[in-house]
Amino acid sequence: MCSVCKGAYHGPAPIPEEGKWVAVKEIKEISGYTHGIGWCAPQQGACKLSLNVKDGIIAINTAMRELFLQIVYGRTQSAFSEGGLAIGAGLEDLGKGLRSQTGTLYGTVAKGTRYLELTEGYITKQYLDANNEVCGYEYVHLGKMMEAVKNGMDANEALKKFTGSYGRTTEEQGAVKAIDPRIDPRKE
Repeated sequence: MCSVCKGAYHGPAPIPEEGKWVAVKEIKEISGYTHGIGWCAPQQGACKLSLNVKDGIIAINTAMRELFLQIVYGRTQSAFSEGGLAIGAGLEDLGKGLRSQTGTLYGTVAKGTRYLELTEGYITKQYLDANNEVCGYEYVHLGKMMEAVKNGMDANEALKKFTGSYGRTTEEQGAVKAIDPRIDPRKE
């Protein structure tokens, strides 16, 4: 028998990953942020999901697997952003004027709950109770506000008119402090 040799080994093609090009050989070399629609099961439909992978660390389900594949192929929102996004951050934190998605509520053990946008509107304040748990929020209904501005209303007046709140937002109701949920978690 004679052995058959393979030619030169060029390794995997590099993919863009958080501001650098990486020739990935192991799962732990995968990092990136992406979002999209993943599927769960035929009877459950689809779910909108954001996924932030750091050094291959991910608790994965079926929907996350689909987004993880985007990251593996180098298709991420943070591909050319040096350092990518910190755990607990959203696309808004890249500072490029982009928005992750509407209906954005999420949390991490490290940074806690973040309310950014709901169907009611864009969240401007989160109110916390004595246990530092969210008990209410303030929002601006962007659709109604922009329609009013388009029809000639002063922007500051429209902002005041279409700002609302939900839950316990005063001291009498049990709110102890208000925080700005839009602050980059890396700076807290």
